[in-house]
Amino acid sequence: MALDATTRTETDSLGSLEIPADAYWGIHTARALENFPISMRPISVYRDLVVALAMVKQASARANKEIGVLEGSRADLIDQAAQRVIDGEFHDQFVVGVIQGGAGTSTNMNANEVITNIALEMAGRDKGDYAYLSPIDHTNRSQSTNDVYPTAIKVGLGLDLQSLLEELDLLRRAFLAKAGEFHDILKVGRTQLQDAVPMTLGQEFHGFATTLGEDYHRLKENAYLLYEINMGATAIGTGITTHPDYAPAVLRHLREISGLDLELAEDLVESTSDTGAFMSFSSSLKRNAIKLSKISNDLRLLSSGPQAGFGEINLPPRQAGSSIMPGKVNPVIPEVVNQVAFAVAGADLTVTMAVEGGQLQLNAFEPVIAHSIFQSITWMRRGMRTLRVNCVDGITANRERLGTMVGSSVGVITALTPFIGYAAAAALAKTALLTGRNVGDLVVEAGLMSRDDVDKQLSPARLSGLEASTRAIPVITATGDVDGN
Repeated sequence: MALDATTRTETDSLGSLEIPADAYWGIHTARALENFPISMRPISVYRDLVVALAMVKQASARANKEIGVLEGSRADLIDQAAQRVIDGEFHDQFVVGVIQGGAGTSTNMNANEVITNIALEMAGRDKGDYAYLSPIDHTNRSQSTNDVYPTAIKVGLGLDLQSLLEELDLLRRAFLAKAGEFHDILKVGRTQLQDAVPMTLGQEFHGFATTLGEDYHRLKENAYLLYEINMGATAIGTGITTHPDYAPAVLRHLREISGLDLELAEDLVESTSDTGAFMSFSSSLKRNAIKLSKISNDLRLLSSGPQAGFGEINLPPRQAGSSIMPGKVNPVIPEVVNQVAFAVAGADLTVTMAVEGGQLQLNAFEPVIAHSIFQSITWMRRGMRTLRVNCVDGITANRERLGTMVGSSVGVITALTPFIGYAAAAALAKTALLTGRNVGDLVVEAGLMSRDDVDKQLSPARLSGLEASTRAIPVITATGDVDGN
């Protein structure tokens, strides 16, 4: 009996506790709150994980009803209560910490208790009336934490990935739009931070778009590794306590509910103990994060200055950059994306160690695996959005500076080496560096090419490779002879 109207008494195998009367969670969740004050972040921070848990409970209720192991009226109540969680209600009741011992048991019981108490209210019953509807005997029927939790993680990641891919594609398109805007702007390319040959700024930004497009496809490919689930495995993969028809039934319902192309693992014992799919998926996230970081590095370099740096592009000014230097503006958006990438790389190492740390028939460290990957997806999605909205969309080019740099670059003489030979080109490049004179003028004065031929080969289209040279004119050798070969 409750001590007062603000609490209710619940009992488990360890004893009794007073639970807040208005809480939809129960005694198992209460013990987790006492035991794991670690992250101080509830699982509800990952919305799609909560939705996925409800989807698993809903699919199980439907499967249990279908095969006749759960009375229809109870199954329907669980089904309806789970749907309310899927629709976004009661997420604040998913309060256990993201980092917890017990291989996710606290998370599973949190879901069981919340959905059960929602269902009890819908039936006109009091919260905690588990004799009528039990979190374990009914909501958790035919299940174990060891199949529910990894399945929910996989379904949640599958759902969460969709929004990440959408944001990734929007960022790719933003870079592609800039590639079109900058298609005619020549600049000096660089290798090893040294001047190389000319290209267009559009080509540089098109490269950013292409690399992000490649990551889009790699992430989708690795997502399929997550779609193998172990529902029906229960404790260790042997399927103890389940009806033979449960696994295929729950798979069919969960596919329909989630919209994901899930499949049942052929070896449930292996699937229950192995978490390699999480490691592979985390690795693909790290790949994307590191490439985003490299792009952010390039944006910071290209916009460095504005007077003593590269100064080729302008990033949108987002905030004052110094408390002591007036007028200073820093590349804060690429910087925050860099830091997201560092965190994702660290999370990937955490996942790797947790996957390795599993023992025998179960990996007890799936909570930190789930937290690491969900956090990586969340931060990457937000990082991509701020990079697109607060940076890429507003980038402008310093056309005049870029034109000046190309005009004075000795790298353009590379385009003339098929016509004047490497030795002559190297000598004239050295002269241009010493005197600061225009390379084209020096070539014409040396009688190596006509002005028309020089202008043609040093046109923006030829320099950037957009227009190929169709024929070579005879090369003048270092001795002055004509080499017709």
